[in-house]
Amino acid sequence: MRFKLTHRLSMLIMFTTLCLASNYALIGLPQIKLMDFIVFTGGFLLGSVYGAAIGMLSWMVYGTINPCGFVPQIWLATMFSESIYGILGGIISRRFFKDNNFNDTYPSLRIFFGVLGFISTFLYDLITNVAYAIAYGIPILVAIFMGAPYTILHQVCNATIFGVGFIPTVTALQKLMGGMWAGVLEK
Repeated sequence: MRFKLTHRLSMLIMFTTLCLASNYALIGLPQIKLMDFIVFTGGFLLGSVYGAAIGMLSWMVYGTINPCGFVPQIWLATMFSESIYGILGGIISRRFFKDNNFNDTYPSLRIFFGVLGFISTFLYDLITNVAYAIAYGIPILVAIFMGAPYTILHQVCNATIFGVGFIPTVTALQKLMGGMWAGVLEK
């Protein structure tokens, strides 16, 4: 079963809209967001290219219409680094889940996806902290140390969301998508 372009584009729009709605809904909770999880899930289900597009489009809109303000350097860094989640989701899907089945390794997979969420968030936060340092003309190490509490909170939240929520979410979406996901079918 191969998804048509129109199906993929409609899913891309759906995932992007979900990212935006969830980010605006959680605006009062710093560093506790579902966007990274949604982008990763989109990449896992649709493939790396679509996952990257979901991340970039989400930040293209959210970063422009952001209640915290608009800083071009940070906007570009977040827009491009958010795509890491989608690319990683697509790679993991194609590399390790070609049979479209999570089989009996559920507990170890929860840990795997939790660690994946933690590490990918570390990379994302490192990139955005460096962009912050460049944008405001402060030393990079100072920016990293200033952002450390937020980085740790972001990493722990994402590790929890990825570890607890990924398998049930993908299992439900897989059923809605006819028992398969598009990422493993890309060639």
